[in-house]
Amino acid sequence: MDDVYDEIIMEHGMNSYNKKKLDTCDFCQKGHNPNCGDDITIEVKLDGDIIQDMAFSGYGCAISQSSTSVMIDVLRGKNIKEAKEIIKTFIDMIKREITDEDELKKLEDAIAFKNVSNMPARVKCALLAWHTMEDLIKQMEA
Repeated sequence: MDDVYDEIIMEHGMNSYNKKKLDTCDFCQKGHNPNCGDDITIEVKLDGDIIQDMAFSGYGCAISQSSTSVMIDVLRGKNIKEAKEIIKTFIDMIKREITDEDELKKLEDAIAFKNVSNMPARVKCALLAWHTMEDLIKQMEA
């Protein structure tokens, strides 16, 4: 399974079709990791409370870029409540607070980042997009 996970991370890190600008977006949020310089902007287009489309721009290491792209794939089509639950599960997985495989299934391909928790220097890289999306949802709900 680790090979499949590595393949997902590499594919999204090098060839992300989610790295683009949306024609129109309802909300956008910038995220920055001062430790390594990763810098992203996430754009979201809503249809009611459904995430109709998402995209990102910016630069950073392969972990931050692929984590952002995979997050977009996982959250696209979900409602805000589902998105919040998935984001919390991802963050808790990285913090090693959730290890139950059945619970982690809701992460879909984002489970590929499970082993990042073993690399303390990369944790913030993997979490950047997810924390940025948390902030974006707070902006939506305000």
